[in-house]
Amino acid sequence: MKRVIVACANGVATSQAIASKINRLLKEKKVDAKVDAVNIKSLDTEIKNCVAYITITKLSKQYPVPLINGIAFLTGVNMEAELEKLLEACK
Repeated sequence: MKRVIVACANGVATSQAIASKINRLLKEKKVDAKVDAVNIKSLDTEIKNCVAYITITKLSKQYPVPLINGIAFLTGVNMEAELEKLLEACK
């Protein structure tokens, strides 16, 4: 199973809400992947074991995996485009 991470300050509220929604969307699309919410402080360690990172904030650092806009899953704006990027990363 492929792993995707979403991070916020504590890995609790916003990231959990996004992770839950995306896990449901992936299940509906029959994609063998799981989204985990993590604490932003553990991002550098956690990112080594994932196929994509769903970001909630602007980043100044580059990562070796595709970045997906997590705000799109909260607001619905451009959500389909971001979901397509995630599905591509999970192939």
